[in-house]
Amino acid sequence: MKLWLRADLASVWREYPNAFAAARLQEGAVYRRREGRRTLRFEHDGRGYFLKYHQGVGWPEIAKNLVQFKKPVLGAEAEYRAIRAVDAAGLDTLTVAGFGSRGADPASRESFLVTDELADCFSLEELGEQWLVSGGDLRLKRELIRRVARIVRVMHDAGVNHRDLYLGHFLMPRTAIARAASDAPLYLIDLHRSQVRRRVPRRWLVKDLGGLYFSVARFGLTRLDLLRFVRSYTGASLRHALMRDRRFWRRVRLEAERIYRRYYEVEPTFPLQYAEHPGKDI
Repeated sequence: MKLWLRADLASVWREYPNAFAAARLQEGAVYRRREGRRTLRFEHDGRGYFLKYHQGVGWPEIAKNLVQFKKPVLGAEAEYRAIRAVDAAGLDTLTVAGFGSRGADPASRESFLVTDELADCFSLEELGEQWLVSGGDLRLKRELIRRVARIVRVMHDAGVNHRDLYLGHFLMPRTAIARAASDAPLYLIDLHRSQVRRRVPRRWLVKDLGGLYFSVARFGLTRLDLLRFVRSYTGASLRHALMRDRRFWRRVRLEAERIYRRYYEVEPTFPLQYAEHPGKDI
């Protein structure tokens, strides 16, 4: 068994028989409930928390994922490890208030993760949607492209691949956006599917970057925007980066197009563009 509670969370849950019972019985606003797990928000003394509770997915769900060549999410520990790795790399991410895991059987392992709420934040996806309507600050846009690229590079260098790397998983304080403060914290979240290794395999780099590229398609990035990202991600000159890794960036583009094609059921163009309903009724 693994268990750690910060003092404030231990105080919140002191009425329960143990921390696992508390996580199982905790009430709040449920955001997601699926595959043996639920995500909810709760408050205590004006402080917000998010709880992810896993009660085990069962062997049929594990078998289904394996047949589909997917790694099943077996509990909260993967996200806990990823948050620790990302934080150790110096990136802004979630703050853990509590974690627990017990049980040897992966199909019935019980676990939970509690993090502090990131209050009054705006995702970069929401910011992009806003800019589609009202236009945006060009300087802020360019600096955010560079910052996201550097965050992803540092994450990958730390041995973490996200597996859900979309703009919606980067959060920024609303007050910072309002004053176009490009140096404000930029939080990387939703690491529950992440993998942590000594070194990220190349195919997982491609999947992360392809997913991110797909998620920005709706915002009509220019070729210069894309090159700005490549330069910041590689830390090298464009000539060097594109000559040395031409095949790699082509694979990233093809991965983004594959996701786009599967999601919208139309052929993408390059640079990827987005119409609100480009084909598929969503």
